[in-house]
Amino acid sequence: MLNTLLPFLDSFFFIFHTLILFFNLFGWIWRSTRKANLALLSLTAFSWFGLGIWYSWGYCPCTDWHWQVKRSLGQQELPYSYIKYLLDTLLGTDLDAGLVDATTVALFLLALFISAYLNYKEWKQGRL
Repeated sequence: MLNTLLPFLDSFFFIFHTLILFFNLFGWIWRSTRKANLALLSLTAFSWFGLGIWYSWGYCPCTDWHWQVKRSLGQQELPYSYIKYLLDTLLGTDLDAGLVDATTVALFLLALFISAYLNYKEWKQGRL
């Protein structure tokens, strides 16, 4: 039974994880999602830097679970980073892992700064 669920889980994680990625990057744009965006960015930071103490820097449970599914489907040599996997899959290329990681961290920090700033600004104005 589990073997029949694996393709579904693979697709689920691909969609779910990609949605998380886009919400982390752009969820601050809409006032109604700013608090949730900041919360998800905070959870991501906790995963990368908190859980990363034990599992390795940049650890993501979604990637871990997705890679378990992919290995069960027989896929090997998966990159450490889901974002590298996503970009390589969508672009049909093999991007430099260091460049992808550096860009990922830079965009994450930019989104976190913007989200924190906008949430703070709204809190000061009494809108939150």
